[in-house]
Amino acid sequence: MTKISAIAGVCLFSTVALAQKKNETSAAVEFKNKYQMSMATGDIENAKKALIAAKGFIDLAAEHPETKESPKTLYYKGEIYSNFLFVGMQAADTNFLKLAGEDALEVAIAAYKKGFDVSDKYDKDIKDAVYQKRAMLDPYANMLYKNEMFKEAGELYSTQAEFLTAVSEIDTTSLFNGALCYEKGNEFIKAGENYAKTAAVGYRGATSYVLASSAYRKGGDSEKAKAIVAEGRKKYPSDKDLLLELVNINIDAGDAAGAEAALNEAISKDPNNKQLHYTIGTIYIDLKQNDKAEQALNKALEIDGDYIDALYQLGAHLVTWAGDTKTAANQLKFGDPKYNVMLAEADDLYKRALVPLEKYITKIPEDKDVLNILFQIHRSLGNSEKALEYKKRADAIK
Repeated sequence: MTKISAIAGVCLFSTVALAQKKNETSAAVEFKNKYQMSMATGDIENAKKALIAAKGFIDLAAEHPETKESPKTLYYKGEIYSNFLFVGMQAADTNFLKLAGEDALEVAIAAYKKGFDVSDKYDKDIKDAVYQKRAMLDPYANMLYKNEMFKEAGELYSTQAEFLTAVSEIDTTSLFNGALCYEKGNEFIKAGENYAKTAAVGYRGATSYVLASSAYRKGGDSEKAKAIVAEGRKKYPSDKDLLLELVNINIDAGDAAGAEAALNEAISKDPNNKQLHYTIGTIYIDLKQNDKAEQALNKALEIDGDYIDALYQLGAHLVTWAGDTKTAANQLKFGDPKYNVMLAEADDLYKRALVPLEKYITKIPEDKDVLNILFQIHRSLGNSEKALEYKKRADAIK
């Protein structure tokens, strides 16, 4: 009885195993002999029917302990589920795509990945499959980009990269293209995530770290922005653009002191960069460090005497500083000996402001606001003739 029972058990086990193997084989037959043949002849409707049948068989094989870890089952599961996506796109039939489930793509990539990991038997097939899927997505992604559907293009470029993760490869080109599209579509956090993935493998060096941080910053996630910059600076400690990005993070966060510290470090790396000196000058203005602001802006003008932004900013800073000094003097108690000293300081600041502003107006002669400021400064200093000259020029501009 024992032998008979054992033999019966073996027969039953073999029958179940064969049934599951049959599901695996039937899925392959439906996919290769029916679906692919129908697609080759352009018979989309029969291709759909064959793919639905193939899914039914592969789902049964994937659920059973005897075949769920089989590299063949995993390979065909990846093929069948991913092809729902491509048939859906080709036929413009979103309802068909949903037949495989909202997570069909994730299921397909997971199956490919597991099949690639559990055995070498189907490695070449899986590798060929994921590269094929990547290539098939390319024209769709490019079309979306050309039609300025940037968010959707970003999704497809990123999907290209997802397929290659199944064979443990990083598709930096697709990730980067996806990031660029996400940025254009104002999907800044997604853009940052893609840039960060490329940065991690050294793609484009420090630039990818800067782009990742900038995207996170635009998306309102200053913590991720700081973290990615810190990571980048470990690899590229002297990179000027990373330092400037750190400045921008601090400025956006309202941390002028932190921005100043970072920018001073940047200037030490690139002392002849006029923009750096200009930027730190504006930071000193925010910090109410008037002398340092004037020095920094003058340094920018030493490097480029025709730097329009610095000419305007220095003049505006000195005018504001003079006005604040006058206001402070007028708030002193009557008879305070500091009063006349402070008025003299204000006049000196106005005189210093004339130098950059009068140079600025020779280059931008139609700036009515600056013409009016020059009129007011000369009037305050008692230069009536010059004041009237600038007043007439300002009034002549409509």
